[in-house]
Amino acid sequence: MQMSGPLDQLKIIELGHVIAGPLSAALLSDFGADVIKIEAPNRTDMMRDLGPKAEDRVGVWWKTLGRNKKTLSLDWKSDEGRDILRRLIEDADVLIENFRPGVLERAGVGPDVLHDWNPDLVVLRVSGYGQDGPMRDVPAFGRAAEAMSGLAHLTGFPEGPPMHPGFPAADSTTGLMGALGIMIALFAREKGIARGQVVDLAVYEALLRLMDYPVPALTGANLSPRRNGLRQPMDFAPGGMFRTSDGVWLTVSAGSAETAHRLLRAVGGDALADDPRFATLGEMSQHMAVVFDAINDFVTQRTVKEVEAVFARHDAVASRVLSVEEITTNEQIRHRGDIVSVAGEQTQVIGPVPHLSATPGQLRWLGRPPGADSQSILRDLGFNDERIAALCEAGLVRLEGGRAL
Repeated sequence: MQMSGPLDQLKIIELGHVIAGPLSAALLSDFGADVIKIEAPNRTDMMRDLGPKAEDRVGVWWKTLGRNKKTLSLDWKSDEGRDILRRLIEDADVLIENFRPGVLERAGVGPDVLHDWNPDLVVLRVSGYGQDGPMRDVPAFGRAAEAMSGLAHLTGFPEGPPMHPGFPAADSTTGLMGALGIMIALFAREKGIARGQVVDLAVYEALLRLMDYPVPALTGANLSPRRNGLRQPMDFAPGGMFRTSDGVWLTVSAGSAETAHRLLRAVGGDALADDPRFATLGEMSQHMAVVFDAINDFVTQRTVKEVEAVFARHDAVASRVLSVEEITTNEQIRHRGDIVSVAGEQTQVIGPVPHLSATPGQLRWLGRPPGADSQSILRDLGFNDERIAALCEAGLVRLEGGRAL
């Protein structure tokens, strides 16, 4: 049974492609937003084909990024296509695009035109380096943003090269930050603080904002963070990755003096926890090699169950590093409903997050084929089937599977 979502009156037009912009729309679609994804008839979103395919030969990445979205194949840069886009925009709340700066303007649909069509429209513009500045026109992908934000610089071992994380961190955090920007702009509109406005988001900025400590550490404390391998950044608290005697990786961590002393007591008893060198986190950070070695010796000489039992008795934190296979079967993750699918689909995806008590999110469908909703969307705009057929014949619109009316 499908429920009304908290955003079911929100209408979003997505001109985005790949991850960053489409993820913003997907996150909001989980909570009921009505998203129309527009693709060119002769050039679909590359995420449909990138990476592994499910048994139905549809890309699994597209299945999750295209979730809950209607799809319209439309040449929106043509005169007739631009007029259809205008009619959609007039009734929309949000437009999302993540082209390089200037693409919308050259197509005659820059923010000034969009706000002439709909003064209340919120426009999310995602680009590599933002809509202005000396790097405005420099091409970029997520990994360039991971490099510019400092994430790659801080990831890896001190003696090794910078490293990228194991998932598209820049694009993913940009999608999250883009959804936040949209909701802030909508709140300002709702409260009469502003009408429609542009949300200008550079991909590197999302990571830069979430990596909150390096710049204050440098400018406020004259400390320049460096790669620290398996240990915490700048050794501000004890922790790291350790492998048990039966081959299970654990991450061990503490975030305060109290939790750090519980951790020390677990691995070294009172003698270690009460050592004056470790009285405070500040003092502990000066001797972190000793702490790290003590944790390593304790963990590597015991099985995972033995380590977990001791840590549980001391209320200390040690968490197993789960593989993807283990994630899909984990009892806590399953209990929370964090992995979901829809009837008739083999592919499972991550469910809506966060969990709202009164208006929870919902997965309604996975990514649809190109043009799956072209006919119904155009009919809703007042086009009859004869006119839709003419648009298809002219190559301006495509129906699912390229079929004719």
